[in-house]
Amino acid sequence: MRIADVLRSKGTLVATVAPDASVTELLAGLAEHNVGAMVVLGADEAVVGIVSERDVVRRLHDRGPELLGRPVSEIMTTLVATCTPEDSVDHLSVVMTERRIRHVPVVVDGRLAGIVSIGDVVKTRLNELEERHDQLQAYIAQG
Repeated sequence: MRIADVLRSKGTLVATVAPDASVTELLAGLAEHNVGAMVVLGADEAVVGIVSERDVVRRLHDRGPELLGRPVSEIMTTLVATCTPEDSVDHLSVVMTERRIRHVPVVVDGRLAGIVSIGDVVKTRLNELEERHDQLQAYIAQG
């Protein structure tokens, strides 16, 4: 299965934030969209980073409450793993496991086209297993 298939089922809406937004604004966006990470877009709408709840918690522990007024650019991850709609879910699951990441932006021609989370990957895998199970049941029933 390809990432394009995942996006077809879940949609392409992505919660984003600007690098100069405050961490407080980031937290409001995470809560509003009920997501665990937001993609950071630069002025040209290119992906310049990603920032997660985990990033906030770790930096808050190190720097204290003054962090809340600081820009997202100070805590975002700038080496962002991305994928394309043509990539396979299998390949993406390997990348997520090896890099220990939970969210991967989907990029087409340098532009954000969606995002895939570890939950999306797990759901896809479960659906594939259910399909195989049903096919085997049908095959056995036909005798």
